[in-house]
Amino acid sequence: MLSTVLMLPLAGCISLPPPDSTPAVELPSTYQVGSTALSEISAAPNLPWRDYFTDLQLQRLIEQALTTNRHLRSALLRVEQARALYGIQQSELLPTIGAEASSERSRVPSDLNAPSAPQVSNRYEVGVGFNHWELDFWGRVRSLNEAALEEYLATDEARRAVELSLIAQVANSYYLLLELDNRLQLAHQTIASREQSLLIFNRRVEVGAAAQLELRQVEVLLHQARALGAQLENARAQQANALALLLGSPAETAWQLPPLADSDELFALPPGLPSELLVNRPDIRAAEHALRAANANISAARAAFFPRIALTSSLGTASRDLDNLFSHDSRTWQFAPTISLPIFTAGRLRASLNLAEVRREQAVVDYEQTVQEAFRDVADALAAERWLVEEAQTASDLLAAQRERARLAQLRYDHGAVPYLEVLDAQRDLLDAEQQQVQIRRKMISARIALYAALGGGEHQAAIESARTHRSLVHSL
Repeated sequence: MLSTVLMLPLAGCISLPPPDSTPAVELPSTYQVGSTALSEISAAPNLPWRDYFTDLQLQRLIEQALTTNRHLRSALLRVEQARALYGIQQSELLPTIGAEASSERSRVPSDLNAPSAPQVSNRYEVGVGFNHWELDFWGRVRSLNEAALEEYLATDEARRAVELSLIAQVANSYYLLLELDNRLQLAHQTIASREQSLLIFNRRVEVGAAAQLELRQVEVLLHQARALGAQLENARAQQANALALLLGSPAETAWQLPPLADSDELFALPPGLPSELLVNRPDIRAAEHALRAANANISAARAAFFPRIALTSSLGTASRDLDNLFSHDSRTWQFAPTISLPIFTAGRLRASLNLAEVRREQAVVDYEQTVQEAFRDVADALAAERWLVEEAQTASDLLAAQRERARLAQLRYDHGAVPYLEVLDAQRDLLDAEQQQVQIRRKMISARIALYAALGGGEHQAAIESARTHRSLVHSL
């Protein structure tokens, strides 16, 4: 009766359930690329990575990274920790039943015994029961269990985000190697051609058909090509090391990298609507689970203001003699309910509630920021894909023009119409145009890889169904 009276004023000023709603984030209805709005309204694709990255060698590298990458392994271990913590918290919903057996033998001295004689006594006891099981009238334990579940699901979604990022990084690193191999091949062809030109000009100088200045200009071209080759070799070695780090171990097979022009191009993806990111992106789902966990922690903090009712109970048998331990008259039982009500805690409970509310506000901000960053990732990838198409066409036209310019410059030099310096400039610009075209092709592939990752990748429906199953199991307890 006393506890009921004490609870009335608290019940009037504290509402247990917190606002469990995901904040609405204002997003444009479509993605804007330049001045043109995308008209695609089809759903964003749910493509597993094996269906999108069809290069078999790249698939083997991705599989190896998913098996041996250290960052992904660390994320998996964090998921296991969160799952274990959820299991510990879930056990608080049910009583812990244990069995106990004890034996006691004691002696009371004569001056403490009524007959003025020492007394030796025995006590044997066997029982089964539970100790301090909280009756969760206010939902404190259920709220803590819900918070642990949401934290586990958030950790699992964070692991999926790490996995998706790893897939994109391996694919990008692979295509960067293709680019560098293609550029190296062009550089080596140029070096071989200019070495041949140097031999020809050496012979011409010997017979007086060319000047020393022209010979030095040919040497300059050769040294520039060799310097570019050395730079590309260094960049390729560093990129190979970066890929090995992503894989977590040396590659299982020797890399047989095809020319970038002959590699399978990644097809374009329809982005769908911006609102679909809320479902597809694992980082957004992780932020949403973290927000729900913060809401549940507010419920637990509010429930701490109310009385806690706990039960202690046991059933067993006890006797002075071991032979009579299991006789009919030796049965014992205990039932001890307890009620505890916080009266003065020096502001600890109020501070705990304030902390939970502040953490929820932080979770709201984190969620909104994650959604905005996701929208920017997609918009950036779409913009890159949109404008790289024009850049690639311009680079192709430039390369064709530079080839014709180099041909005409060589022809004019052979007829004595221009000095060799004009040929020097034309060949230098031609090499730059060839290198630039390969770089732009790789950038177009990287833009599509970025779009695939920004849209959330594939296989996200299984994660959503798994989260719903876990949550329904909690609510059924």
